[in-house]
Amino acid sequence: MNYNKKTVTDIDVKGKKVLLRCDFNVPMAKDGSGVITDDKRIRAALPTIQYLLDNGAAVIACSHMGKPKGEWKPELSLKPVAVRLSELLGQEVIMASDIIGEDAKAKAAALKPGQILLLENLRYDKGETKNDPDFAKALADLAGADGVYVSDAFGTVHRAHASTAGVAAYLPAVSGFLIQKELEIIGGALAAPKRPLVAILGGSKVSSKIGVINNLLEIADTISLLEADWEDYANEMVKKAADKGVKLLLPVDTVAADAFAPDANTQVVTAGEIPDGWQGLDIGPKTIELYKAAVADAGTVIWNGPMGVFEFDKFAVGTKAVAEALSKTSAITIIGGGDSAAAVQQLGYAEKMTHISTGGGASLEFMEGKELPGVAALLDK
Repeated sequence: MNYNKKTVTDIDVKGKKVLLRCDFNVPMAKDGSGVITDDKRIRAALPTIQYLLDNGAAVIACSHMGKPKGEWKPELSLKPVAVRLSELLGQEVIMASDIIGEDAKAKAAALKPGQILLLENLRYDKGETKNDPDFAKALADLAGADGVYVSDAFGTVHRAHASTAGVAAYLPAVSGFLIQKELEIIGGALAAPKRPLVAILGGSKVSSKIGVINNLLEIADTISLLEADWEDYANEMVKKAADKGVKLLLPVDTVAADAFAPDANTQVVTAGEIPDGWQGLDIGPKTIELYKAAVADAGTVIWNGPMGVFEFDKFAVGTKAVAEALSKTSAITIIGGGDSAAAVQQLGYAEKMTHISTGGGASLEFMEGKELPGVAALLDK
């Protein structure tokens, strides 16, 4: 897949209307008060928005929020996002009361360079997730005949939706700064990594990582794996790793618990010897040292998935140790979104990482070598 895509800096946006796909799918307070509990994703979109406004574009921003499945659920409205974005930009964000209806059309038509409009939740319309061409065309039409489409929601590029892929059939499509950074850093690490390339794969959903492991076996030098129930794949992977000359590091010891609970009784056992009725909830001290050593002299490290149940302090030791080791290495460190990103942020090591991906599923599919529809739709440089 070609990662060398045109970005906002490769085109002239002056006087043009830009349909900008953002990721404003932010966590909201559960009480329906409309309070945003973490505005990180809104802040992440600011550089691209500010660039477009400063360069004379009229910005029509759009995003999904949650999974309303085509129903207008008031608690999933983007109105609170418009309010927060206004505060961060220091200018009014005009809010449309619909997506491609009369209000959105009128407000988009009246939009002047330097102004920004936010459409209502894209997924209020079933046409978004179905990648309905009529819905995609109606979205594109808001930007007018000489409009431009800018994609900056990396977390959604692995899905072929109307706003991530479909609109590119009707408007010239380029990436914003967020996607550009993901493509340069992760794409670069996959295409021409600074070696040795070490991949650390954890988490509980092994099925979602098989493709990643297979792809990384082609390019990595060392892979550290944590997984309890992957025996079926183990022998095949071990053989493939040996054939490719990849060092495959499996846990040598495990912190076992007698219950899935923060205050469970624990014991350190040799890998593969977890007693009946117990379960492995973290990597053991010998495995921690093994993984730390692998990271110490790496050129590039890709980390996806925590080492244990890091939500419980007692079982966050392995995850903390890996995060700390990454904060001290001189390697290029890439955190593949999702739980690993949350862990690194929670532990205070975010500033020390080269790159924390903004997409969980998208970064996994990227590392798998799969074509991402929302990236394939962009114009090549």
